[in-house]
Amino acid sequence: NGRMQPGIAALFRAAGRDARTASGFDLGFGLGPRLNAAGRLSDMSLGIECLITDDIGRAWDLAQQLDTMNRERREIEAGMQQQALADLADVDPADACTITLFNPEWHQGVIGIVAGRLKEKFHRPSFTFAHADEAGTRVKGSGRSIPGFHLRDALDLVSKREPDLIVAFGGHAMAAGLTLDTDNVPRFAAAFEAVAREWLSDDALARVIETDGELEDAYFTPQFVGLLDEAVWGQGFPAPLFSGEFDVVSQSLVKEKHLKLQLARGRQRFNAIWFNHTEPLPASALIAYRLVADTWNGVTRVQLIVEHAAG
Repeated sequence: NGRMQPGIAALFRAAGRDARTASGFDLGFGLGPRLNAAGRLSDMSLGIECLITDDIGRAWDLAQQLDTMNRERREIEAGMQQQALADLADVDPADACTITLFNPEWHQGVIGIVAGRLKEKFHRPSFTFAHADEAGTRVKGSGRSIPGFHLRDALDLVSKREPDLIVAFGGHAMAAGLTLDTDNVPRFAAAFEAVAREWLSDDALARVIETDGELEDAYFTPQFVGLLDEAVWGQGFPAPLFSGEFDVVSQSLVKEKHLKLQLARGRQRFNAIWFNHTEPLPASALIAYRLVADTWNGVTRVQLIVEHAAG
């Protein structure tokens, strides 16, 4: 009937997004994290109530609470990720097939995000653990995997080889979770690494970026981005990822965690951003990117979301 639920409208407002020009990117990276933050840090019922309430005032109050939780989640995640990288500073992940980290100070609701960040950075199946209870006798772990390594099946093999090691586990090919006795984290790390060494070839451990190739200049338009947004992308049918050589005109950090770029190709210039990446690019780089529409003051331009880059 054309009527937007008050909670959805409130979440768009809290995220600083325009619902009238919303895309899947806005839903996935604007609204989604705010709803998920409730389940990660508090009670998911807050997010559910925000979605179903018909009270505009209540919806805005809940959206603000969710926005505050999401900011807190970001701060917690940043601290955990910094600690994880510090723990790996003296270790070369290339010498191992997996990454397993535990920190008693980590938040259980955010370990999956950190595992995903480590997997993306190092291209290794990664597990991160946090205490499961106040007593500290058990830990919960969350894992993320790379193509060619079925995470749930790997845990199943570990549990068969060492029946008293894993208390409980579940998941699928690319993500899984488990519970261990705290003292067994080193033992699990060794068992998990052993399975990975058996299953993963050198080719699987080498990061391969598959793209749809270069995009012709004529397609860098909001209209083309609109066509891409109308399609349904997902598992087994990913959204197009393009690649090409660009000159890096300028670059700066946003909120100390994202790299904002101005890129040039021929006579064309583009604004771009690389989320959760802080290392500067060289003057010229081969960049893999996705396209989104960026609307500011009523003017819509094409923006590049950088996924990978090589000098």
